[in-house]
Amino acid sequence: MIAERAKKIKPSPTLAVDSKAKELKAKGFDVVNFGVGEPDFDTPEHIKEAAIKAIKDGFTKYTPVGGIDELKEAIVEKLEKENGLKYGKENILVSCGAKHSLYNIAQALFGPGDEVIIPAPYWVSYPDQVLINDAQPVIVETYEEDNFTIRPELLKEKITKKTKALILNSPSNPTGFIYDRKTLERIAEIALQHNIYIISDEIYEKLIYDGESHISIASLGDEIKEKTIVVNGLSKSHAMTGWRIGYAAGPVEIIKTMTKIQSQSTSNPTSIAQKAAVAALKGPQDSVEGMRQEFEKRRNYLVNELNNINGISCRMPKGAFYAFPNISKVLEKKNNGKNIENSMELSIYLLEKALVALVPGSAFGAEGFIRISYATSMENLKKGIERIKEAVDALK
Repeated sequence: MIAERAKKIKPSPTLAVDSKAKELKAKGFDVVNFGVGEPDFDTPEHIKEAAIKAIKDGFTKYTPVGGIDELKEAIVEKLEKENGLKYGKENILVSCGAKHSLYNIAQALFGPGDEVIIPAPYWVSYPDQVLINDAQPVIVETYEEDNFTIRPELLKEKITKKTKALILNSPSNPTGFIYDRKTLERIAEIALQHNIYIISDEIYEKLIYDGESHISIASLGDEIKEKTIVVNGLSKSHAMTGWRIGYAAGPVEIIKTMTKIQSQSTSNPTSIAQKAAVAALKGPQDSVEGMRQEFEKRRNYLVNELNNINGISCRMPKGAFYAFPNISKVLEKKNNGKNIENSMELSIYLLEKALVALVPGSAFGAEGFIRISYATSMENLKKGIERIKEAVDALK
């Protein structure tokens, strides 16, 4: 029989949409895929060259479980220089992607009876990682008028004696919005008052627009730093999704426990990918800025065009590569006399009618919205938006 914990989790809806889109493409359909959260840029050449050198040098054996010293040192340097965070190598664990880092945290911290606060809209894996570790996700609603950032007073209302942690994601997947310093300071104050951990997912920190800047909640003071585990990686910033390198920085005791857990699951991240990650962190960063600028242009085009579609409205996101338009007025319309009642039904309609793949807001705990990834070419964006407009206009 299947273990009960395994029955609690669901497949990732984002990957499910991507799979369906690829299936249609394989049958010859011209599908525009707005579903997957993966940069369409290639990994920069100097990073690939570092990996090739590692292979030629025979750096293809086991490494220490938590990552090679050279990479840990590069991460320590990056965190101090860019985030104002001082850590030692003992505070760092390198894992097989940021998702793996988050899973290690859940394994190390959560157990039966624990509650974990998750603001909605949320990245799809947060609640399931809590559930599979026998804890209970506590969802806190956020609002479009607040740019989908958690209201401190609502956070306070959800905290109980069972609350173990709050998961914070800035810039956010799926909304693309960021937390400002004032809100982070209030959240930090509440977390310290109630002695709860902050899990700060900062994987999209390099992709921020309009001159805004990323602030890590751990940088707000020594006390909150001791209650925060920072999660980051190279997938989004350096177009290295398939290389699977993420990392966590936090209190020594927690990092030690996570390392012990990792030693019994994956052991070390891929040796070759670790050498590539060193080159990514210590090498030239012009490709990162080039991607960011291109994403900003795409964002501007996409959001402006979405706001020109009857029944759709979209706030301008400040980071990541997602738009999160409000489609509640479209849900009042009919398809051949039949109501489109929710974001999943609209997503299916757009995939079948317009050959555009995107993700329903319900997957992120936010009905009445859809997520569109603009990690695709401007040509695809224009084609996809035209198709969405025609399909929505066809509804009565």
